[in-house]
Amino acid sequence: MPFAVEVESPVSAARMFKAALFDWHNLGPKIAPHVLSSAALIEGDGSVGSIRQLNFTSDLPFSYVKERLDYIDHEKFECKVTAIEGGHLETILESATVRFKIEPTSTGGCICKAVTESKFKPGAHAGDEEAKAKEALVKLFKGTEAYLLANPDAYV
Repeated sequence: MPFAVEVESPVSAARMFKAALFDWHNLGPKIAPHVLSSAALIEGDGSVGSIRQLNFTSDLPFSYVKERLDYIDHEKFECKVTAIEGGHLETILESATVRFKIEPTSTGGCICKAVTESKFKPGAHAGDEEAKAKEALVKLFKGTEAYLLANPDAYV
């Protein structure tokens, strides 16, 4: 189920990176409570190796996912996370990672990119999960964008 998503935004790359990726465990439940009931950094300080847990509402087919931060570059606005427990790892996936890159644009905005890498369990199929995952990533970036536009002093 590897796929890529790109979302253009008028928000600066630095603000989008901080809000949508680095601090999502704090911001996400505030701006998407219908999907993300709670989240927390449960191990580490946000550096490589840190683990956060995202707890979801009944809108998703699973209740939580734990993800490990494998790579982060605050200057290039890049990071990579790997699901280590929960989510579709309990059902159809053997492994799942997402590489994020927020690229600045010449207009002061950014392009948010996410590329997934997944390995299915033998006999498992994606079904409509790819479309749902793409939609969720677009909503993550657009929800963050709306919050940042409404709160110009946040994440500066």
